[in-house]
Amino acid sequence: MDTTTTEIAPGIYRFSTYVDDANLVMNQYLIDGDEPLLFHMGQRALFPSTSAAVQRVVPLDRLRWLAFGHVEADECGSMNSWLAAAPNAVVAHGALSCFVQVADLADRPPRPLQDGEVLEVGERRVRHIDTPHVPHGWDACLVFEESTSTLLCGDLFTAFGRPPAVTDTEIVGPAMAGEEMGRATALTPALGPTIRSLADLEPTTLGLMHGPAFTGDCVGALRDLAAGYQERFEAEQERLGGRA
Repeated sequence: MDTTTTEIAPGIYRFSTYVDDANLVMNQYLIDGDEPLLFHMGQRALFPSTSAAVQRVVPLDRLRWLAFGHVEADECGSMNSWLAAAPNAVVAHGALSCFVQVADLADRPPRPLQDGEVLEVGERRVRHIDTPHVPHGWDACLVFEESTSTLLCGDLFTAFGRPPAVTDTEIVGPAMAGEEMGRATALTPALGPTIRSLADLEPTTLGLMHGPAFTGDCVGALRDLAAGYQERFEAEQERLGGRA
């Protein structure tokens, strides 16, 4: 597998591997600093390619934090491979998930994070944000790097295909088309409000796990995504109500 590296904001790097069978890109993000943080770790099969790419940016023994959005193979399947290769690294994840599953899955004890807690990564401030069931998973969360206003937004805006590394063009349409195909998002009353709360952070870069890094109107894109999901939620409520 071929992993490409792109600096999407000062000191923030995107490592992207296209997986043909899934027709998806799998992205990991490195926030460099005194205590480098890797967000997403990928499946075990991706570890050799991804770790080699990360090694070209920072030595693996400098990695301090390993984080991810929710327990799923493409986000943390290679977690213990990273822990073995990066002896100074600690998994940092939401407190609930650490209690329920990560403490059992990880070869070293994780660092539980509370909603809104900030990891000081040298001059970087990385804020942990709990987003339960958004887009899916009880343990779902995201991170926001405050100094560059970069939101690493996990499975939000997932789109199939092989996108450019960075774009400022429209990403909501492809995401809703991807949702129509995959139906991966939990349609709940909290979905729209949670995404709109992310827009309130006023990010200037969005790091998508299955898509490009987006440098256009991030606030507008998040609000439009929330509106699109709100329409789907209301349509589903109406359909279910019609069955009653």
